[in-house]
Amino acid sequence: MEEVSQNQKAQLSFADNDLAKQLFGEHQQNLKTIEKAADVAIHARGNTLSIEGERLGRDFARNILTQLYGILKEKHPIYPQDVDYAIKILSQDNQANLKNIFLDTVFVTSTKRAISPRGLSQKNYIDAIRNHDMVFGIGPAGTGKTYLAMAMAVEALTKAKVRRIILTRPAVEAGEALGFLPGDLAEKVDPYLRPLYDALHDMMRFEKVGNLIQQGVIEVAPLAFMRGRTLNDAFIILDEAQNTTSEQMKMFLTRIGFSSKAVITGDITQTDLPSGISSGLIESKKILQGIEGIKFVFFTKTDVVRHKLVQDIIMAYEKLEASKQLNGQP
Repeated sequence: MEEVSQNQKAQLSFADNDLAKQLFGEHQQNLKTIEKAADVAIHARGNTLSIEGERLGRDFARNILTQLYGILKEKHPIYPQDVDYAIKILSQDNQANLKNIFLDTVFVTSTKRAISPRGLSQKNYIDAIRNHDMVFGIGPAGTGKTYLAMAMAVEALTKAKVRRIILTRPAVEAGEALGFLPGDLAEKVDPYLRPLYDALHDMMRFEKVGNLIQQGVIEVAPLAFMRGRTLNDAFIILDEAQNTTSEQMKMFLTRIGFSSKAVITGDITQTDLPSGISSGLIESKKILQGIEGIKFVFFTKTDVVRHKLVQDIIMAYEKLEASKQLNGQP
């Protein structure tokens, strides 16, 4: 790859024509995305690009293009959403190394799809799970907190780092009083645990998940079922932790046994607890930071990796809440 800089213009040449074509994208869509983000004009001639615009924009575009080309050279495909992620990452930190993020494969699903971090916060989160026995992932929906924790759990199980996976979340709407709901136990808890099943089925074949659940290797249960147990050699995920009470959170955290790892995820701005009951997640955030072996990772709306509309919707509701507070509305 060669670069020639001129006044208001920079040129990039890529040695591999096939990789250059992948980098530019179908109908040069990737270049158009980078043009808009960097506020530059990019012209392609063969495998050579001419980048025109202000110096900061040219440098930003060049950084994105050169790093994405380096990822392609590692035989890792680049999709349009990866270009969006790259723009977001390098906008936050122009010194970020995209290879360290995109090529950090957490798990390869049954459909051969690699699960990797798609941002600096996700990379920090994965590293925290690798290096700590207990990790809190706190932030808005769509930031990958539960999904990545699930991928790390499945990876740990397949590599025999743990003997079982335990997935749990509080059944707030039922007040944990599951006996008042119609149907057998499975029918009662299924609506609350369905998102955890969905994530599992996205990573493993449906029949394999079913077999592991039957064998007790994977357990999906409401938080109330954790009481009185000691969980050894397990990867435990507590989802929707903002909806735990202080007592429930303490109960869960003290279930952790030897050779186990726990990930607690939640969004402290979206608690569904009744008025007057404090969130166990918010309390944990106040009292547990600084304890060795426990790591808190915080996500923001800029870390949302779902459809772009999800991030826009989150921001719209934040504006609404800010407006209500300003006007003294409930």
